[in-house]
Amino acid sequence: MRQRASYYPLSLNIKGKRCVVVGGGRVALRKVTTLLEYGTDIELISPELCPELASLSARGLIHVYLRPYRAGDLQKAFLAFAATDNSSTNKQVAEEAGSRGILVNVADDAEGSDFIIPSSARRGEITIAVSTGSISPALARKIRTKLEETISDEYITLVNLVGEVRAEMKKLSAQPDGEDWQEALDLDLMLELLRKGDNETARTILLDNLTSRHK
Repeated sequence: MRQRASYYPLSLNIKGKRCVVVGGGRVALRKVTTLLEYGTDIELISPELCPELASLSARGLIHVYLRPYRAGDLQKAFLAFAATDNSSTNKQVAEEAGSRGILVNVADDAEGSDFIIPSSARRGEITIAVSTGSISPALARKIRTKLEETISDEYITLVNLVGEVRAEMKKLSAQPDGEDWQEALDLDLMLELLRKGDNETARTILLDNLTSRHK
């Protein structure tokens, strides 16, 4: 029995990076919509476009080449997405990506992909991502939706507060490690304070917890 792929969870900075999407239908639209959220430089190759992709092109949000994919289209790409309804074309895209050392995602073909895309949602600086290792994207989305409901506004405020405290610790020339932060972050207490609007008390407690570990 062939062993299933084991996927390494990773967050990539793709802002301003050239990502090539081959395809012009609904699958390609889903890829493009997600990439746009992260400030990617998107080039799309397809002889035809669905109305939504045509609209994105007209607004200058994506660069479109209205023609079939051809060898060489992936040159200098950071990521590639084979998102056509033609398995032969998708295979050609994957082969070129492999020859150029470019990571590729092939629609509906996890085995032919270097990476898969988890079901994800962003709230402020918090990203929730769930993957079932390509077994069931529908289940991953269901779980992600359930988890997303638990992220209240207080969590978003807490992220910003932690950022402020980190900056303050740097001014004090203190360098708390991961364990220090784990001990200092009294999550239940801080969320309760933030829920009441008492941000300053939450900030003071966190700062005191951290500085006390470096005296």
